[in-house]
Amino acid sequence: MSSFASVPGVVDVEHIRGARAAADAPLDLLFEIPHGSTRTDDFTRVAAQLTSPLPDRLVDFFHVNTDSGAPELAVATARAFVAAEPTRSVAIVRCRTPRTFIDCNRRLDASPEEFKAGKVGPGLMPWVTTAEDRALLRAAYDGYVTAVHAGVAQLAEDGAMVMLHTYAPRTVDVEVDLDIVTSLHAAYRPEVEPTWPLRPAVDVIGKAPDGSHHAPAGVVDVLRRELAALGHGLGDSATYPLHPSTLAYQHVIDRPGRTLCVELRRDLLSDPFRPFAQAEISAAKVAPLAAALSTALRAWW
Repeated sequence: MSSFASVPGVVDVEHIRGARAAADAPLDLLFEIPHGSTRTDDFTRVAAQLTSPLPDRLVDFFHVNTDSGAPELAVATARAFVAAEPTRSVAIVRCRTPRTFIDCNRRLDASPEEFKAGKVGPGLMPWVTTAEDRALLRAAYDGYVTAVHAGVAQLAEDGAMVMLHTYAPRTVDVEVDLDIVTSLHAAYRPEVEPTWPLRPAVDVIGKAPDGSHHAPAGVVDVLRRELAALGHGLGDSATYPLHPSTLAYQHVIDRPGRTLCVELRRDLLSDPFRPFAQAEISAAKVAPLAAALSTALRAWW
């Protein structure tokens, strides 16, 4: 079996081809969703396999921290893209291991200081304490990363890659430690939540710590225009940088000008946004954002 294929509980691979696309043609576009484990069942399935003592109500952290809406947005964008470009082919790679346990967009050998410098959470979470759990999660991580690299290898010479993420509406400054659930509930008290900084509706993550910019300018310009028509602004690495502690950084460096790493606010996709519950994604909210993103991605060609 090809390494670019779905593995139950680890990775979903979906192909979306235009009406005139050849079945054996190289991929034009690859969507990567490393935080695509978004359903409560994803969490409970993996949690039931672990032997480490987990913090109480850890599922609350799962819901507030996972990229709800990213899978639905990827599918809608891919469909809009091939409808406009019927000879092209798209694939979507979606991780099904919750980042609540291991983050499949992290270099696992990065130091805690590197993660903090990148304003991102750790690769392996601190409540994963047994060797058996570390081995189980590492196998899932390796399976997902292998599938992503296999998808990249199937891209056409002028193919492009989108690393698609969503984030909570506000930047909530809490430590990822054993008290994470208590800290989050305190941060999301009705009188406290509005005091945290509101994030951009959409943020392109393309500025590295050394000040270099890696986002594709033509695509970003079109995306800014399309979002403005919807009443949304576009940030330029406003939330966090493109950091070497993430696997996204290496994809960007390896394919200069042909990658886009982007974050969208979850309240623009969910109906409504609730931090501690499984998100219900609104197709009506997704559609205009998918159209805007699809139009921008076509600027690559």
